[in-house]
Amino acid sequence: MKIPAIRPKQLIRVLEKKNCFKKRQTGSHLIFYCPDQKKIIPVPIHPKDLKKKLVHSIRKELNLSIEAFLKLLKDC
Repeated sequence: MKIPAIRPKQLIRVLEKKNCFKKRQTGSHLIFYCPDQKKIIPVPIHPKDLKKKLVHSIRKELNLSIEAFLKLLKDC
């Protein structure tokens, strides 16, 4: 399965389902903190879709398989 290019709002919903919370906003980036992984994840807020490579790297930081990520994305 391939990870699609998604909108920033969709990625934010996935992060919130993984119990990550918005820590702050710096310019056009929301900074999320994920206490389970103890990681900080920046999410660019732009009018266009996020590139597949960026979505893939964020998925890897969350320690999610592609199937689990797509399931969370579908539930949003």
